[in-house]
Amino acid sequence: MLMAEEEKKLSRQIIGKTVVSKTGKRFGEVGDVIFETTSGELIHLVLRNPTPYTDKLDLEKSKDGEPLIPFSAVIAMGDFLVVAEEEII
Repeated sequence: MLMAEEEKKLSRQIIGKTVVSKTGKRFGEVGDVIFETTSGELIHLVLRNPTPYTDKLDLEKSKDGEPLIPFSAVIAMGDFLVVAEEEII
């Protein structure tokens, strides 16, 4: 399990990154993260600037109506966050 300090560093590193599928479909950028406060476990990525493709998906939404991507669907982090699309739809 990551320590809280490492979690903060991780969330700072991924905010603003573009979220794409394995096949290169763009979802938008990471606007924020939702995490479990007791364990620090990342639960969801909150998307900002969602693409028209993302709008067609029936994704869970934040209380502000922003699309959410389960953090468990993230399979790679680098210049982009790559998600397994089959895990979110």
